[in-house]
Amino acid sequence: MDIRQLRYFLAIVEEGSFSRAATRVNVAQPSLSIHIRKMEERLGTPLLLRGAHGVTPTEAGEVLAARARLMLADMAQTEEEIRSLGREPSGTVRVGLSGTISGILAVPLIARMHRDFPRIKPIITEAMSGFIKEWLAEGRIDLAVLYTELRETGLHSEPLLEEELVLLMPPGAAAEKPLEWLAAHPLILPSGAHGLRAMLDHWLREWGIAAEPAMEVDSYGAIKDLVAGGYGGSVLPYHAVAPEEAEGRLRIARFTAPRLWRSAHLAHASARPLTRAASAVRETLRVVAAELVESGAWAGARQSGADG
Repeated sequence: MDIRQLRYFLAIVEEGSFSRAATRVNVAQPSLSIHIRKMEERLGTPLLLRGAHGVTPTEAGEVLAARARLMLADMAQTEEEIRSLGREPSGTVRVGLSGTISGILAVPLIARMHRDFPRIKPIITEAMSGFIKEWLAEGRIDLAVLYTELRETGLHSEPLLEEELVLLMPPGAAAEKPLEWLAAHPLILPSGAHGLRAMLDHWLREWGIAAEPAMEVDSYGAIKDLVAGGYGGSVLPYHAVAPEEAEGRLRIARFTAPRLWRSAHLAHASARPLTRAASAVRETLRVVAAELVESGAWAGARQSGADG
């Protein structure tokens, strides 16, 4: 197999169609079919399943697709690295962020990269942490900010900052004792697919509070609207609710003994060396995040390891 065949195969898998893949790679459809047949003959196993709803990879095809993504990404990174030797870093760098972090960090990061490294093109991808972690492992993105420390082989993460989590209540609610208020009212929490939910379930069990929420919603905006409407309370990052608190739409209360903090980690795949462009984005991201914390623009955040 050669790089060209891997590129064709991956296009078919990602497009789910020979015809769409043929358009994407600018190759006649019969030629793609020949390449796939030769690959299957060489490997001695089917790679693709053709059905009424399109083309899907077999188990062997899924393994090959994952490896092909890594190999093609490494090849592209190597080419960019060689071309940029002796010049300022250049190339495309993909960064995975959760929606709430993206809302704070994406624009300042892109603006700083445009100013300091105009030859680098950062691409911001928003998703839940679980998807971002998967894409990082598969080589679909180069960097990520996640709310979990990565311990898997081939992945590396380091602390970026910490965010305070607060009790969210309807306007006019009184909560001198936040835990008692939380235990006495319905909970509106993200679903199990959301990284915050696992943390909250753990804390609620430690506090002896029933962890079964009355409602599960993966949209912070919807959670805030439901709380404002009097349907219950929630626990969210302070920066996500600060504007509504300032407007009087919601009431917040800080937990004490201890206050609640969750850590954000800057991650990359250690199995693949970072390009000069990706390294520049990583360091710029750290600087921009620190400035946002220091200026108060990242409300309720602090540098990792700070006391409080």
